[in-house]
Amino acid sequence: MKRILIVEDDKGLSRGLSFSFNKSGYKVECAVNLKAAKELFKQVDIDLLILDINLPDGSGIDFCREIRKKSAVPIIMLTARDMETDEVVGLESGADDYITKPFSLSVLMARVNSIFRRSADTFKPNQLKSGEIVINLDNFKVYKKEIEVTISSTEFKLLKYFLENKGHVLLKEQILNSLWDDSGNFVDENTLPVNIRRLRKKIEDDPSKPKHIKTVHGMGYIWCEDENE
Repeated sequence: MKRILIVEDDKGLSRGLSFSFNKSGYKVECAVNLKAAKELFKQVDIDLLILDINLPDGSGIDFCREIRKKSAVPIIMLTARDMETDEVVGLESGADDYITKPFSLSVLMARVNSIFRRSADTFKPNQLKSGEIVINLDNFKVYKKEIEVTISSTEFKLLKYFLENKGHVLLKEQILNSLWDDSGNFVDENTLPVNIRRLRKKIEDDPSKPKHIKTVHGMGYIWCEDENE
């Protein structure tokens, strides 16, 4: 779920924006001044920032410049001003978009959705996916229903091998050959069923009735896609 930070000292506007974005499926954090915004930005992973220029304790433009020194998070600037110079300064400070108050909520929502679509097009992680299970090969993380799953390096290799060969029966010998460790040491065959059990507990809804990692008796295992995939 994408997380948006709204930095706006007008509490009524902030509540309205928060309600609308939450209703549209976004997670929202709110700050009424720069101090609170800076704390939230340090503590929480933010995917997009809606930033008012005029704040009680400083300028949103200065905060935008500060963020740009360390982050490429998308920023939409808000202001009550209606001058071309303000727009230029806002964009030159590193903002991705600029909108003048009063504005249409549907227009702001469209701008936000557009930025996220562009971000998705330009950043496509190297990943393997099967239904609700995703492996990010760039950072070696595993997700189920967008929630990170903590697994061991052997379990990661095992899951990666399954997703690379989904729909194919894999002999036990084939799987074991894929689990050589980085030092060239072979994984003992007795550890295979142990790691299969551990992996099922972490990624299957019901490990006793696995829908993904299924046993093919006398041969090995097969990774099955969901029926609706």
